[in-house]
Amino acid sequence: MSTGEEIGIRAVDVAERIRSDILTGRITEGERLTEAQISKRFGVGRGPVREAVQRLAMQGLLETRPNCGAVVAPEAPKGIRAVIIPIRRTLEVFALKELFDELTVDDFRRWEQILEEMRRACEADDLHMIAEMDIAFHRHLLQRLDQPDLLAIWELLVGRIRSHFRRTQRSRCRSMMEIYEEHRAILEVFRTGPLEDAVRLLEEKID
Repeated sequence: MSTGEEIGIRAVDVAERIRSDILTGRITEGERLTEAQISKRFGVGRGPVREAVQRLAMQGLLETRPNCGAVVAPEAPKGIRAVIIPIRRTLEVFALKELFDELTVDDFRRWEQILEEMRRACEADDLHMIAEMDIAFHRHLLQRLDQPDLLAIWELLVGRIRSHFRRTQRSRCRSMMEIYEEHRAILEVFRTGPLEDAVRLLEEKID
């Protein structure tokens, strides 16, 4: 059997897949992750595993403990979340303003792909996948901005309020399909404008 290194799995890939599992709640707060466990799951050696764990620790998603592997870190306290959400909103609105006139067919194709996955997840009441697509939808703005520092800040903020994506789904929506419809509306105003309407709707939906 080919190892992860042989088929091109890198530390950054391992980190991204574990990060997604943590953000969507597939791996829960306080859960312990060992090097052996991660190595077996992804078919990689200890080197990439250690690097992946270090990346996630720097993002505030894991806490490392001597001789105990790593555990999924707790989220930010409630009072801190009230500070984080406006900062996240500011970053996304900034990205939208910078990119609005430069959005391409490829951007809208990517968002359409995300929305299709979200629609299926909503029909299946799959909260983990809904959260994953919700995060992916908003992350695309920061990725397209091509400012690594801002993307890193956004990812850190989202990691600290990760359950927010699942909690608001359950509390705010009568039907999971409302989540899809909200994001569909955001995409359409991204497509048709004007910018002021796009900014207003994006701000409204980041709460």
